[in-house]
Amino acid sequence: MVESTTQQRPLTGWDKPDLDLSNAQWQSSSRGLGDVQIAFVEGFIAMRNGGSPQSPSLIFTPAEWGAFVSGAREGEFDLT
Repeated sequence: MVESTTQQRPLTGWDKPDLDLSNAQWQSSSRGLGDVQIAFVEGFIAMRNGGSPQSPSLIFTPAEWGAFVSGAREGEFDLT
């Protein structure tokens, strides 16, 4: 298998730090039944696909996380 590296540029307006998630304590969602995992790191919430932990993680501020969870509870997001 050939490995390739792509250069990613930060998004315009991206104000989140490049967090070191290598030692994060990941917690499974849905009482361990789902593939989504979250970790609390340096005041931010990281979310990743537990079935593919090497994939990029989404990083939320506490306010963004609150809005995401609120929307999910109201059915705005399909978390399955």
